[in-house]
Amino acid sequence: MEAPLSGTLLNEPLPSYESLLKLVQATPALLEVTEPRLNRYIPHYPHEKQAAFLLLECLEAFYGGAAGGGKSDALLMAALQYVDVPGYAALLLRKSYQDLSLPDALMARAREWLEGTDAVWDRETHTWRFPSGATLTFGYLETEDDKYRYQSSAFQFIGFDELSQFTLTQYLYLFSRLRKKDGVVVPLRMRSASNPGGRGHEWVRDRFIIGRGVDDRIFISAKLEDNPTLDIASYEISLAVLDPVTRAQLRHGDWEVRQSGGMFKRESFKYIRREMLPGGLSKVRYWDQAATEKSQKNSDPDWTVGLLMGLQVEKLKEGEGKPTRSVRKYYIIDVARLRGSPAQVDEAMKACAAMDGKDTFVYIEQEPGASGKRAIAYFIDLLRGNTVRGDPKTTNKITNAGPYSSAVERGDVWIVEAAWNAVFILEHEAFPNPNIHDDQVDGGAGGYNTVGKSSGLLEWYREEAERVKAMKEGTSASPS
Repeated sequence: MEAPLSGTLLNEPLPSYESLLKLVQATPALLEVTEPRLNRYIPHYPHEKQAAFLLLECLEAFYGGAAGGGKSDALLMAALQYVDVPGYAALLLRKSYQDLSLPDALMARAREWLEGTDAVWDRETHTWRFPSGATLTFGYLETEDDKYRYQSSAFQFIGFDELSQFTLTQYLYLFSRLRKKDGVVVPLRMRSASNPGGRGHEWVRDRFIIGRGVDDRIFISAKLEDNPTLDIASYEISLAVLDPVTRAQLRHGDWEVRQSGGMFKRESFKYIRREMLPGGLSKVRYWDQAATEKSQKNSDPDWTVGLLMGLQVEKLKEGEGKPTRSVRKYYIIDVARLRGSPAQVDEAMKACAAMDGKDTFVYIEQEPGASGKRAIAYFIDLLRGNTVRGDPKTTNKITNAGPYSSAVERGDVWIVEAAWNAVFILEHEAFPNPNIHDDQVDGGAGGYNTVGKSSGLLEWYREEAERVKAMKEGTSASPS
């Protein structure tokens, strides 16, 4: 049966329950398509947003937004809808077993609903078994590899509670477990619910908030006001003590607001079109290299970033008889950002060096000790023909980014308009935040701190002249 409500309708405010009931009472034939499938294991009737969620038969749907919108009940109801069908199997997931077993969490709520019925609880497998032979299992994905615990399983329903705590790779892998035997008349459903925030905020937002309606993917937004069983006034008092960002996320289900680290403000950056860049810039391509590449065990590693920064120094005279004053303007011209093997990173560095030209200095963040020196020696050889320098780590990330942050705040930093701008700005706004990548901030700080050391071709010519002089002196000193 086709899903009776379209994605477009579900993303708009739903009509009131009263108006729906009047319509159904006046047209009994509508009952079949407006009444969600329920059974005796679901102890109360869903409220209107939950009912819309339960009516869906599409493959993928996401519920929630604000706290208190009835997410957990919606997921548990959806999982229980077909437990009267032989062969049906459902799986509900949280990030950890501790999350599952919290008071009023999914497992405790299921016990409250199912104890006293003919469903039987299996403590060993965390599974409810029903007279029909159907099962409802509770599981967790605390590590990336935990997803393989289910690689030989088959489910017709999989539900993720607090989806933004999971990785995209964990979520996508579980689609491979959605299958059914021929003749089992139940829809295959991947369902999830979450508040904004958490490590997976960005991918959940991209997939369901920005990408809703794509490939039959539906998002149902629910807020406090959509849950008639909640004491909204008392909950409002609890939410009022939160910081403004967390409060906006939990009270209003705001997926656009995010934590700011306080060191960089979006409005402080200026923008410039590439064709308007001034000539004669001193330039540096600064590389901050990731220690690991993306893998099954680490689905969200750091990025390798190569940031191209230019410096323009203008001499301004304050007035007659007064000394000139130097005004510095910094231009972030390009950001190369990748996750790859060492060989792929090497190729990206060579491509950037060729594109940037020999008048662009290459600085690479240098790890302490002999290993850091050996790495720089390797890159000097790899990028032969370019001026390559190591930038030893001497301070922590926050201290290192301080001068760069001050320059941005003064309005001295310009960004070339490009596709990479959005992620670049978001990362800067969040810095420092342990849950958000900061590789582009490291690249920006490194470029800012080193571009002043390279006064364009002047230093390069001086070094070349000294190298040629040394070679000549060595030749003349050698025996004939």
